[in-house]
Amino acid sequence: METGTISRLLQPTKVSSSGFANFTSNSSIRCCSQKRLMPACHSSHGGREMNSDEREITVLSSEPTLKKSSVVGGLSLHRPVHKRDVVGKTFCSVGLSTYPGSIIESSSQTVEEKIGVLLLNLGGPDTLHDVQPFLFNLFADPDIIRLPRLFRFLQRPLAQLISVLRAPKSKEGYAAIGGGSPLRKITDEQASALKMALETKEVLANVYVAMRYWHPFTEEAVHQIKRDGITKLVVLPLYPQYSISTTGSSVRALQNIFKEDSYLSRLPVAVIESWYQRQGYIKSMANLIEQELHTFTKPEEVMIFFSAHGVPVSYVENAGDPYRDQMEECIFLIMKELKARRINNDHTLAYQSRVGPVQWLKPYTDEVLVELGQKGVKSLLAVPVSFVSEHIETLEEIDMEYKELALESGIENWGRVPALNCTSSFITDLADAVIEALPSTMAMSTSTGTEEEVDNDPMQYFLKMLFGSLLAFVFLFSPKMVSAFKKNIL
Repeated sequence: METGTISRLLQPTKVSSSGFANFTSNSSIRCCSQKRLMPACHSSHGGREMNSDEREITVLSSEPTLKKSSVVGGLSLHRPVHKRDVVGKTFCSVGLSTYPGSIIESSSQTVEEKIGVLLLNLGGPDTLHDVQPFLFNLFADPDIIRLPRLFRFLQRPLAQLISVLRAPKSKEGYAAIGGGSPLRKITDEQASALKMALETKEVLANVYVAMRYWHPFTEEAVHQIKRDGITKLVVLPLYPQYSISTTGSSVRALQNIFKEDSYLSRLPVAVIESWYQRQGYIKSMANLIEQELHTFTKPEEVMIFFSAHGVPVSYVENAGDPYRDQMEECIFLIMKELKARRINNDHTLAYQSRVGPVQWLKPYTDEVLVELGQKGVKSLLAVPVSFVSEHIETLEEIDMEYKELALESGIENWGRVPALNCTSSFITDLADAVIEALPSTMAMSTSTGTEEEVDNDPMQYFLKMLFGSLLAFVFLFSPKMVSAFKKNIL
């Protein structure tokens, strides 16, 4: 697990329940100034002007029923209607090229309107050599390690220290699944499938891929969007449920880029905040679960074990992260669909991938597996519910670590539902979500503030980095501190 937080350093900032209520206001959540270990390119290509009243971003949270538009904190929230459900399963082929690329392009767009769809995902190291810089980018994100304001100057030195210490163990995990993450390849395949699904619905669009912590970085995708002259953009995070550390982090990074560019700040954009309630997604998950249940000798006796990525409890209780509520509702909807199909298996939900001594959402996956074995459960079907693509947390953590633990705990029959990847019903529903979002696109706000001016001051930045580096140096070469750090954090 790479997206963990650091204990004792977590002091979340309170956000609204919608996750985006303050997105366009002067008090909106800002991305802290930072530089990646591997910087991306930028462009200064211009674009069309728009009216000054279009300086907002529309956020859509897809739900299966129609709701009226409402205004929360000055932000217009539109809830689109789910149109139809398509069942069936088709997985994409392999071999798509990525950036330059990481864009699936339709060539017949008109000059008047050129639609773009931006898929957001975490990213992962392509090779073992990429693991340490990937980890640095991950832990340098203030939404992953949430330092108190007074200590934010330590963000990069601390990220460097953690990435160096965690890299050996992480490399072992990536080596076990082939020497790198498959996430980039799968996300490119999803982009290709989505482009084709949109074309079947007579919507021509360029589909781009933006990864948060590795290539193609968000900056790279935005550079291509600008160069292509996109006139309307739908942002689609590949996270069904919203969390500060996933969708929140990616969208804030995107906003930070857009507000610095006069063309991009006027580009009409709609962000699909979450889509776990969409019937296409729910039915697609139910289909995969039903198919895997039939591989067991006695399907009716199988425990359905939902394993979701965890987040620190402080995110939910102190920062207003809706992730836990959305996850529990998601499980309820999936089980409701299964029961409608006369599948009444027992089920449970647990959270995986915790890091450090800080309390994360409970119950923990590893502890529940042991408890189920002790209670006499013999058949278990693991369902990775917060992931739509195969990656290290499904291929290594679930398939290897948790399977071994389950078998050692007395569970005899183990199965795992595959990630959705390019399941046709899932991709079709994403296409419907994009189409529903298009009428609601509006330009992003370009808010500025004194906080950013202070953070971007070169002299203050130099002093902070110098002081932080000295502390990190002392920290790194103090045997007692390193030992304590490894024990409590790593």
